[in-house]
Amino acid sequence: MKLSKCLFLICACILAIVPAASAEEVSVAVAANFTAPMKQIAADFEKASGNKVVLAFGASGKFYAQIKNGAPFQLFLSADDEKPAKLEKEGLTVPGSRFTYAIGTLVLWSAKPGLVDANGDILAKGTFNKIAIANPQLAPYGAAAMEVLAKRGLTAAIKPKMVQGENISQTFQFVGTGNADLGFVALSQVMKDGKVSGGSSWIVPGKLHEPIRQDAVLLIKGKGSPAAEALVRYLKTDKAKAIIRSYGYGI
Repeated sequence: MKLSKCLFLICACILAIVPAASAEEVSVAVAANFTAPMKQIAADFEKASGNKVVLAFGASGKFYAQIKNGAPFQLFLSADDEKPAKLEKEGLTVPGSRFTYAIGTLVLWSAKPGLVDANGDILAKGTFNKIAIANPQLAPYGAAAMEVLAKRGLTAAIKPKMVQGENISQTFQFVGTGNADLGFVALSQVMKDGKVSGGSSWIVPGKLHEPIRQDAVLLIKGKGSPAAEALVRYLKTDKAKAIIRSYGYGI
């Protein structure tokens, strides 16, 4: 084999090895309502970058407490803008890294076709067994749901029929399994191919509650990590934004 051919093969081998050797793992805490789009975004990012994304899904309130207690997350995608801002004030984030990645949409949804009407009047009629709502102390979608009930003057009437999910995922499970006839969930949980798939629903007008502004922030444990910083940049790309919008979020 000629010397030039040998050198070419050696260089090719080195180039093939370098991306794998430089690949990193990124640990991300993700609000439960953002599960479906983040799985898709992470898969695309892994394919494009060669890095691995380790995702944890749950209530933003719990993640906030865990991060304060030293949990090894590098990036936090919250269901609100308050917790990332608090972490920023507490010196647990990379300065200037906080940004809004999505505006959430609340929906009153039932797995039963024809149960929820287009204006949410079923709330006043009370013709259902149970209504599931995420813990408003931990989950912004639960807090927004309580605002809707208060604005309609229905808090006291609805309370006896209320079942509380620890987070928005558990709330969705209550409704999806029929343990509750209906519930307030994230639109992203019931949207497929740009429309609500199955059951019946009322997309709650944004004027009935404070905007569900969902912020992301690079945490101190992600400082200096090329992979974590690359994922932050990727979340701001048009490709990622298209995925986010396809699940019913504003941005």
